[in-house]
Amino acid sequence: MKKIRTLGLALLMMAMFLTACGESSGTKNAEGEASKDGKVKLTIWHNFAGDDLRAKTVRSLIDQFAKDNPNVELDAQAIPVDGYRQRLSTVAAANELPDVFFVYAGSQSSELHKAGLLQPITELVNKNADWKNQFLPGAFEPYSFEPNQIYSAPISMSATSILYYNKSLFDKHKVKVPTTWDEMMTAIKVFNENKVTPIALGNKATWVAQSTILGSLADRVTGTEWFKNAVAQKGAKFTDPEFIKALGYFKQLVDNKAFQEGANSIDNTQAEQYFIQGNAAMMISGAWTLTNLAASSSEEQMKNIEVTTLPSIPDGKGEAGTISGGAGGGLALSKRTTGATKEAALKLIYAICGPDAQKAIAESNSMVMFDTQVDKSKVSSLYYKAFELVKKSKITPVYDAYLSADAGEAINNGLQEIMMGGSVEAVAQKLQDAQARSATP
Repeated sequence: MKKIRTLGLALLMMAMFLTACGESSGTKNAEGEASKDGKVKLTIWHNFAGDDLRAKTVRSLIDQFAKDNPNVELDAQAIPVDGYRQRLSTVAAANELPDVFFVYAGSQSSELHKAGLLQPITELVNKNADWKNQFLPGAFEPYSFEPNQIYSAPISMSATSILYYNKSLFDKHKVKVPTTWDEMMTAIKVFNENKVTPIALGNKATWVAQSTILGSLADRVTGTEWFKNAVAQKGAKFTDPEFIKALGYFKQLVDNKAFQEGANSIDNTQAEQYFIQGNAAMMISGAWTLTNLAASSSEEQMKNIEVTTLPSIPDGKGEAGTISGGAGGGLALSKRTTGATKEAALKLIYAICGPDAQKAIAESNSMVMFDTQVDKSKVSSLYYKAFELVKKSKITPVYDAYLSADAGEAINNGLQEIMMGGSVEAVAQKLQDAQARSATP
């Protein structure tokens, strides 16, 4: 999962300057801007511009809000994903953000908050306690920048370390689905002996191994608290024995030929096809694989695929049965939006992120951080199994969502180095050096 970085230093400084100096000439007055016929003007930007089912679902929710609220003059802009981040950065720098806008968890929302461009939606969340309590644990964490304040309601979820496995191959070779590390090593040995690749991996884009395998595997060894301390460089370093041990488990996979030949030379899509065609017994991947396989595979192929979590690690400090991931994107509220426009904006956020909307988005075969019951007839069988698995699994950090950009690059490249025979200690040192630089004032 690539780290999202949107506001450069110059843009961020400009945004902070404009915020400190007051609103630009194009901002609303304290009561919200109204049109000549008395309607409240409201703007929303999002990146659900494609033809996929999730994008169509979100746009339909926005359209329905417009129909249900004739007193609101809604200006909704669907901006293609490729250009969305830059356009949002540009208007942020000019202090001209739309009233409501889609924002990514991580550095994008954090920097917008630091620039003073967001206002919390806590009043909306607290007003709807049943809705708030249906979000999965950790859903609001990336959007809570100070105690008891929430700045977005997520409408997507990143689940990056689902263990997909081919039930037919496990049955054929009489292999137990691994729940412990020893069982994983046994499974790898048996599949190799029978000329079946144990785990499909396409690590040409270097983030894949880190996002899908290392984050979840390392958390089982070190625990989440240790990782966050190492990120902050407070009482923990990536050269500590527990992280060396975590990298050692990844090296065990490499040394025992868990992955197909040339895994660093093929991309994730190629690995998915290699897996679904029965050439590999397992694949550790994210929720995006659900969509990709549904679009490219036959029902006969899909019915053989089951899902679970990575096996436990002996004497690990972290929990077993977890999946790396977290809140994806959500809707945020501009600091400039006030009065009647703010009231309409909060109503719009609920219309797109509320319980009915979360269910509709989930039924577009998209993961949400919300405990809802989906209609099995509306989703693929594999998605249904994966969503039920994710709902009952604790979510742990994806490394590159927390590391600095340089540190993320260091661990991504480092895993490729380990796959080519490199030293785990050397990789750990490079990661530590990169993160330490980012933590230096």
